[in-house]
Amino acid sequence: MQIVQRSRRDNKITGLEIIHQIMPDFMELHGDRLGSDDPAIVGGIATFNGHPVTVITTDRGKTASEKVAKHFGSPMPGGYRKALRLIQQAGKFKRPVICLVNTPGAFPSQEAEEQGQGAAIAQSIIEMGQTPVPIITIIYGEGGSGGALALAAGDEVWMLEHSTYSVLSPEGFASILWKDSSRAAEAAEVMQMTPEALLKQQIIDGIIPENQDHLITGQQVARMLTRELTKLNTLSTAQLLQQRQARYRKF
Repeated sequence: MQIVQRSRRDNKITGLEIIHQIMPDFMELHGDRLGSDDPAIVGGIATFNGHPVTVITTDRGKTASEKVAKHFGSPMPGGYRKALRLIQQAGKFKRPVICLVNTPGAFPSQEAEEQGQGAAIAQSIIEMGQTPVPIITIIYGEGGSGGALALAAGDEVWMLEHSTYSVLSPEGFASILWKDSSRAAEAAEVMQMTPEALLKQQIIDGIIPENQDHLITGQQVARMLTRELTKLNTLSTAQLLQQRQARYRKF
């Protein structure tokens, strides 16, 4: 539960901080081309180590008004469709994709369901599995439910050491299974949602050390991305997709 609490801290490094630290020429692209531009998903193009990439992050916002507009980092269907548009564009122009995730889950509203929340998430997972470029996801805070999985169906998933990845929140788990949300700490233990537990089960590919100095954390992220993208870029498209399919079939 301590790691759960650390993953939710207000002073935690953000996806936008990571992007601007390691990709200073980032240019945001807007809209899902279906009439929506969900602010909870920020994405665009940049260069990383001199090579073009597509980068997408969930964003919780800084001010109270931003947090409300972004639903505290919980995307609407339009957000996932925007991310999918950028991923498809990356496949067309042969750009690796980097996804940064910190979300309690997709936004659970009537409006979101009416707009096809489940279908948007499912389509994102399907398309990520077939996109012919390297895709790496970093969970830097909460990785909640399908809202996180929609951006984590690529080649590798890494986590900052104070982050979580799970089917739902420990409070939700305790409420559903035990009808008692006060047992959230107990639920967090049962759910095995920490980076160490998930790495042991081979659900994720590695853990990135986290520092109170956000600049140092950003440097750790950059080192990992440099190493892993170099490795993935040596694979042919057929090898990349075959390896990706095998990764998920083993689950």
